[in-house]
Amino acid sequence: MAQDDGIRLSGLAPDTGAKVAPFFNDLLKAFGDEIHSLYVVGSVLTADYHPRTSDINTVVLFNRMDLGTIRRLAPIGRAHAKKRISPPLLMTREHIENSIDVFPVEFLNFRLVHAAVYGEDIFGTLRIDKKDLKLQCERELEVMLVGLRQGYLSMLEDNKRLTEAFFRSIKSYIPLMRGIIYLLGKEPPVAANEVIEGLSKMTGVNTYVFGKVHEKKRLGARFSSEELNTAFEQYFEATRRLAEITDEARP
Repeated sequence: MAQDDGIRLSGLAPDTGAKVAPFFNDLLKAFGDEIHSLYVVGSVLTADYHPRTSDINTVVLFNRMDLGTIRRLAPIGRAHAKKRISPPLLMTREHIENSIDVFPVEFLNFRLVHAAVYGEDIFGTLRIDKKDLKLQCERELEVMLVGLRQGYLSMLEDNKRLTEAFFRSIKSYIPLMRGIIYLLGKEPPVAANEVIEGLSKMTGVNTYVFGKVHEKKRLGARFSSEELNTAFEQYFEATRRLAEITDEARP
């Protein structure tokens, strides 16, 4: 596929480039110099991507943005949704500066797993404060523990809903695990299976269940009732141990 003017596709798989190039070109035609830079982020850039079950996530960094910007962008997003391009995350540089201390996990993952396809690469130079990262990791893990208890009770004996809950949760666990690895002093890997295995080696926590859930989600597979019960026990215990380890970490 020929590279469109201004759009850098060399860091993307050919099929991904073919899907996102028209989307980004439509954005540039509509907004021009209002756009600072454009990014592809997340699993589409890793070996975890599966065209049938994975979405393509993008970020649009504007020089300026208001409610009218969102209204103008909405029809462009809808027009490309059939290609599994999720609605883009919209930011400005001011937004990044004001929120990086509140959402360091998310911004760390943007730094680790992104391709800048247009404009200056801001994500590649982000600096993450480990004290902020520790606070968010602690908070997220405690929220997950509460959610696991409540979710398991409310969905008990409903295999379909419980499986879907596991699949939704794994999307949050992988970025959080990268955050914990970084907090503990190592540069996190990109691929989910390497993240899961790497965290287990660093902490001694059995994280096998997360890999199993991730793989079933990627392939669109299902759990049996027995597997679900075992998975919950392992999920909960691993989350509890990771919460303890994060609480004890010294940034």
